[in-house]
Amino acid sequence: MSSAAAPSAIGQLYADHHHWLVRWLVARTRCPHWASDVSQETFCRLIEKGVPSPLRDARSYLTVVARRLLVDDIRRRELEQALVDAAAMLGGQVDELTPDRIVEAVQMLEGLMALLAPLPADVREAFLLRRVDGLGHAEIAARLGISDRTVKRHVARGYALCYTLAFDD
Repeated sequence: MSSAAAPSAIGQLYADHHHWLVRWLVARTRCPHWASDVSQETFCRLIEKGVPSPLRDARSYLTVVARRLLVDDIRRRELEQALVDAAAMLGGQVDELTPDRIVEAVQMLEGLMALLAPLPADVREAFLLRRVDGLGHAEIAARLGISDRTVKRHVARGYALCYTLAFDD
């Protein structure tokens, strides 16, 4: 089996572990519908990216993929909620909040996340906590368990990337 697993191998992996993965996800999400969606997305991701060969522990591998998808989904939901909250705070200053506008805003935020993807995860998180959440350096340092000086460096790297993307020809 190559790194891009044959469809029959993924089919067998699905047959062997799908129900177990859904139960595992229900225990973590407390929502069978969400667990089912994440399980399906996990196997779709395996179809897209392939499975390492040889796969020593299928359940461990599936839980890593599923956990990452859960984190991504939670972040997306938090961004959507932040948008709804921001619109509510502005009250009458914003046009009616429609599903299309929410989708546009989420797509814009996903675009921002894609632009920041080259940054290491800790740098990106510090930058977003500063710029999106509006936290101060001391708050970020406490939340991430790093020094204030490291937070300043991380935020500066984020700004440097933004500057490069905006002004580099």
